[in-house]
Amino acid sequence: MSRRLWVTVAVMSAVVLVAVLLVGGPRWWRGGDRTAFADAAERAPAGTQRMSWTDWAAVRAHEHADLTSSSSAGALRRFLDHAYADDLSSRSALVTSASVLQQSFGFSPANADWELFSQSGQGAVVMLHLPLPDVAMVADHLTGLGYTPPSRSEGVWQGGTDLVARISGGLTPELAYVAVDAQDSLVLTSDSAPYLALAVRAATGDGDRVSGLVGVVDDAGSPLSAAVYSGGYACGALAMAHAGADDQGTAARLVGAAGRVDPYTAFAMSDEPDGSVRVGLSFADAAAARANADSRSRLAGGPAPGQGGSFGDRFTVDDVTAHGSLVSMRLTPRPGAGVLSDLSTGPVLFATC
Repeated sequence: MSRRLWVTVAVMSAVVLVAVLLVGGPRWWRGGDRTAFADAAERAPAGTQRMSWTDWAAVRAHEHADLTSSSSAGALRRFLDHAYADDLSSRSALVTSASVLQQSFGFSPANADWELFSQSGQGAVVMLHLPLPDVAMVADHLTGLGYTPPSRSEGVWQGGTDLVARISGGLTPELAYVAVDAQDSLVLTSDSAPYLALAVRAATGDGDRVSGLVGVVDDAGSPLSAAVYSGGYACGALAMAHAGADDQGTAARLVGAAGRVDPYTAFAMSDEPDGSVRVGLSFADAAAARANADSRSRLAGGPAPGQGGSFGDRFTVDDVTAHGSLVSMRLTPRPGAGVLSDLSTGPVLFATC
């Protein structure tokens, strides 16, 4: 059994993933050459198919926003408006409930270091890192809101959807359960108490963790915001089946003309500190990676059926390289183009199956 101090609480909120400040990336937990993003992603539960990351400390620095847990609702709203305009908040599950979280729960995009949302076929969980003084107060906030304490220190506090609705109709009941790890300054939330318990074990090293996503996560470095998908999840989320019949026909011709286009095993797209967007695609082997570096470069220079216009309207391609079984693409967004929010749900360029 872990010797960590855990407080679990039934809560209603919308929380997700977020990291730390500078380009080099502060590291928690283990130090060394791993980034905060890599360390957080590694702690997601086994079976995770989708992850969303927001480095709130870095986003606040980017927007020159000096915020704390006691900042006004107006200051928080102005910060989030700027972050949205710069396409730096689209991966977060916190933003829709940010004002209530700030006022009632003691954490929000104003003071979170980072936020990581992970989802599998079994459930979903948000992992949030807070400064030490703030994480120490979360249990008091939650207790004051009326959550029933657990029978043991590592149990789950029961709040339920009724309590969540009484606190605020704007909070999602999806995050009705919360765990607070004072030792690692973590808050985890989920809409399922059993899945939250599973995620807690993974986060502390007492349970099975995610596999198969390490390559694309490491390739992303220290992003401000990122979307990470397993190959299986991307097969559905980025499928041309979501587009109209005409667009599907156009896409099929483009993919056929591009050359060899293979399914990938993992996908990551990230907003980088230098303003570029980085895409990582991992393949079964080096030969597939080399072939797909060429074919995906061709697709990146052409039309964008299912989304409208062309990819050239959205970004310029700086380079596409294959190293080992990984393909890395570096893109420079056109002014005003929300490349991450647009293309992380778009089909042709990242066609996979």
